[in-house]
Amino acid sequence: MPITANNPDRKSWLHVDKNSDFPIQNIPFGVFLTRDDIITIGTRIGDTAIDLGALHQLGYFEGIPLTDDIFLQDTLNDFIADGRQTWRAVRNRIAEIFDAENDSLKNNLKHKEIVLFRLDEIEMQLPVQVGDYTDFYSSIEHATNVGTMFRDPDNALLPNWLHIPVGYHGRSSSIIPSGIPVHRPQGQTLPAGADEPVFGPSKLVDFELEMAFITTDANDLGEPIPVDEAEEYIFGMVLFNDWSARDIQKWEYVPLGPFLAKNFASSVSPWIVTLDALQPYKVKSPEPLKKQLPYLQQTGKKSYDINLEVAIQPEKSKETVVSKSNFKYMYWTMSQQLAHHTVNGCPVNSGDLMGSGTISGPTPDSYGSMLELSWRGEKPVKMDDGSERKFIQDNDTVIMRGFCEKNGVRIGFGEVSTKLLPVFKGKKK
Repeated sequence: MPITANNPDRKSWLHVDKNSDFPIQNIPFGVFLTRDDIITIGTRIGDTAIDLGALHQLGYFEGIPLTDDIFLQDTLNDFIADGRQTWRAVRNRIAEIFDAENDSLKNNLKHKEIVLFRLDEIEMQLPVQVGDYTDFYSSIEHATNVGTMFRDPDNALLPNWLHIPVGYHGRSSSIIPSGIPVHRPQGQTLPAGADEPVFGPSKLVDFELEMAFITTDANDLGEPIPVDEAEEYIFGMVLFNDWSARDIQKWEYVPLGPFLAKNFASSVSPWIVTLDALQPYKVKSPEPLKKQLPYLQQTGKKSYDINLEVAIQPEKSKETVVSKSNFKYMYWTMSQQLAHHTVNGCPVNSGDLMGSGTISGPTPDSYGSMLELSWRGEKPVKMDDGSERKFIQDNDTVIMRGFCEKNGVRIGFGEVSTKLLPVFKGKKK
């Protein structure tokens, strides 16, 4: 089935600003609470949210095999489980409905009042119920920087890094949508020069600039996914801030890796941009520095040219952009990550979330964490208000944005914005 929704010449009868992340060629999917306190699955064109549950009930998806309640749910999991043919058919139909040349909904005032919402009339929710969450470590620049800081600069990469997409299983219960604040975590740290750990608030809270992909039901127990088929099982992508407490992490990560330093919060952007919408922006991934084993050898373009940025906004000041990077820098691709994840027969389910790992580019202004940007705090980052940051301070808001642009069409992710609150003091009575 061709992807007619991606037609770069298509215009919508809905208003779309020139620099909007959400032209009619995007058609992302999300879940929102409406002005009538009803949760529905929806999409967005420009600054208009579209209730797909209502659109379906009114008969606009006739001819597409969908259950009556497919969009009347509080997560996208079941819709994602229907597979790529369904996602593509639905996106194509939405593009037709909102095409400037189509009057079927455009001239139906009653239906428009039911289906369309301003953004200030909705409240975005977590788009999927995340059953399992895996975080990878796939940026060679990031891994090299961290290895240089904490190990031998001449052997910054561990021996396995160029052979496997390194990853670990994270905690899905603390994945939250944009706009939900997080508290500064507490835990054990080992102060410099000390022999025994102490307990207290993390002093080195950091963001990690990541993206994440959402999977569909992909394989049975014992069945690997071939690397060149992996994208068939990826629904779409979101921006992902995998919060980290560097001092807690340093003390706890040997021998088994991140635990309390990572599981206190991870923030996602609320609109899932489909892999179909991103097809025009595919690029080749970096050439491997060592020959990869056959199950990881991919063909064709498997990476994506996605511009990324991170801004920090102090509580009473304007934001300062501290990093500009790009997803295309990732050494290991999503296809390789999913192939490796399943090569041992691990089953992947609808709504599973796979984090890319911190995305750092080749220059200091493209690093994807404060750990790198301030180089362990040795080079404080100057803010536009005159203050400095080594790591994230209480009441700072971290904002991540991402978009692709080609041939006059911009496909974006919106943003993931999260405020860091002081240590949790207990529930108010």
